Amino acid sequence: MSLVIHGAPGTAQGAQSALNFCQAALQSGHQIYRLFFYEDGVHNAHALAVWPQDERDLNADWAALIQEHELDAVVCVASALKRGVLNQEESSRYDKMAVSLDPVFDISGLGQWVDACLHSDRVVSFGV
Repeated sequence: MSLVIHGAPGTAQGAQSALNFCQAALQSGHQIYRLFFYEDGVHNAHALAVWPQDERDLNADWAALIQEHELDAVVCVASALKRGVLNQEESSRYDKMAVSLDPVFDISGLGQWVDACLHSDRVVSFGV
């Protein structure tokens, strides 16, 4: 199965619901083909987010889950650029001074989402 996440952490329930669903699916033995972070969902891949100590750090939880299970986590390039989520390549291309993408995520295009839809028996969408 693949998941598309539209919601940003801290502003919509979609991001947390997607994370909880993904954890439960993996614990139940399901395989995740790809996570695709789209629109405001790209904020889940932001490496510079700092959460208050009394709140769940969804960015860190996503990164840990992706790393632990070696999941393919793709961030939509157009959504990421508009929201300042940049890897080294995009930061250099646009002469920006910082890299903000957590390195467990990759930046790519909607072709990766189409590929996920073609290779997954289920596609689950979180957020609007």
